[in-house]
Amino acid sequence: MGEPAENTPVIIGVGQVSERTNDAGYRARSPMDLAGDALAAAIADSGVDAGGQARLARSIDTIGAIRQFEISRPDASAPFGRADNPPRAIARRIGADPARAILETTGGQTGQNLLGELAGEIAAGRSEVAAIAGAEAISTVRALRAAGEARDWSEHVGGSIEDRGYGLESLFDAELLHHGATSALAHYALFENARRAERGLSPQAYRQAIGDLLAPFTRVAAANPHAAAPRARTAHELAAVTDRNRIVAEPYARMTVARDQVNQGAAVIVASAGKARALGIAESRWVHVHAVAAASEPAPMERADLARSPASIAAVEAALGRCGRSFDEVRHIDLYSCFAIPVFNLTDRFDLAPGDPRGLTLTGGLPFFGGPGNNYSTHAIAEAVARARAMPGSYALVGANGGFMSKYSAALYSTEPADWSGHDRTIDLPRQPAAVPKAAGEQDRLTVETYTIVDSPPGTEAGPRAIVLGRNAAGERIAANADLDDSETRALFEGGAPFGAPLRLSRAEDGRTIGKLGPA
Repeated sequence: MGEPAENTPVIIGVGQVSERTNDAGYRARSPMDLAGDALAAAIADSGVDAGGQARLARSIDTIGAIRQFEISRPDASAPFGRADNPPRAIARRIGADPARAILETTGGQTGQNLLGELAGEIAAGRSEVAAIAGAEAISTVRALRAAGEARDWSEHVGGSIEDRGYGLESLFDAELLHHGATSALAHYALFENARRAERGLSPQAYRQAIGDLLAPFTRVAAANPHAAAPRARTAHELAAVTDRNRIVAEPYARMTVARDQVNQGAAVIVASAGKARALGIAESRWVHVHAVAAASEPAPMERADLARSPASIAAVEAALGRCGRSFDEVRHIDLYSCFAIPVFNLTDRFDLAPGDPRGLTLTGGLPFFGGPGNNYSTHAIAEAVARARAMPGSYALVGANGGFMSKYSAALYSTEPADWSGHDRTIDLPRQPAAVPKAAGEQDRLTVETYTIVDSPPGTEAGPRAIVLGRNAAGERIAANADLDDSETRALFEGGAPFGAPLRLSRAEDGRTIGKLGPA
């Protein structure tokens, strides 16, 4: 397409930092320190000398901070304190004073969507250099608290900030929360078991399928210096239930779910081609953003199919379509892997094998590389940029998942130039429609669609809890808890195949719906 226009957005620098508590030289850095170091690494990655790096830092006019887990929900807490203005706290560590500072919403898709948004701002001439950075220090917090130590990570930075809030709307069902699905783990286990039911697999056979999917991820993590768990494992190791690999929510074994005990930071810098030239950044460092597509689902209980996410499929198809590419033409792939089902959702649709020679992760995936809160996909983008530079002309696809398979962002990156003159490379797809009504009032029966068994909420001694989603005779969806005090009901659920079973319903004193095996 010739030389890129002056206002074409190009990625000019990416950076990653990490530390493990048993590393030599471990510094117990705060999230803001890790994010600042990652942004400094991204500036250095631009390839300019020290003077050029200082000019680049001063040129950043917009900075977006990815929200830490500690500030991702109204009820979350930061035990060592927090910065009052995270984007400016990060910026001041590299000597930047941007005009605009953004604190993004919650979700694993937010970093990539923000990159697309800021690229659009550059294409429209409203920005010249923008940066995105984020970090988590969850492992350090846990280690220090376990040792009885504390730190003061509070910072008063002040200055303007565009705080976009938590962004949790349409994410939760009050009924599921009331019945014990208070975590991502419980929600994803419900979806995973719906897919297992669809395939007619036993829990152990399905765990083996998860092991087959994720074993190649461990080999990528083993070669990644930033990975939290850099050890190659076999599919059998991942699938076998042992004391160290216990069931954390049926069907998940511990090793196969996202690892949030990490200390990791990542950053990306995007600039206009004209400003990149003025800063002396060689075109060999440039990577183009070819498309960023965003899509979302209704709340979990309103979805037509609990075993898949049409929104994430639509986002990937839209990004590929805008680039005129098929999945076969993508050389580098990173599919968000907090749990297996967001990966399965796309491997099922695009007929990708676990052993695809391209691989399905660039980092090692969230269970093995690590799941640094909402910021994982910034690491994936950094890896995609590195792969694209190493193989000029190739395309990298990053799929970023948020919530409970609630929101998805798909993007393609390449050294091949992208024409932004049409301002159509960021695609915001309409929300998938609510397809299943929720039952209102007291119900007497349901037919089981899916379930999971989890530990009871903290502070209770009620034992394991079986969370159930099912339908009544009118096709309306109901959340319930299976009565595990009833021996027949317990045997049915612990046997792993309650799908399609009729449950008689009653109401507990706390308002929960309780299901017991009974006649249809």
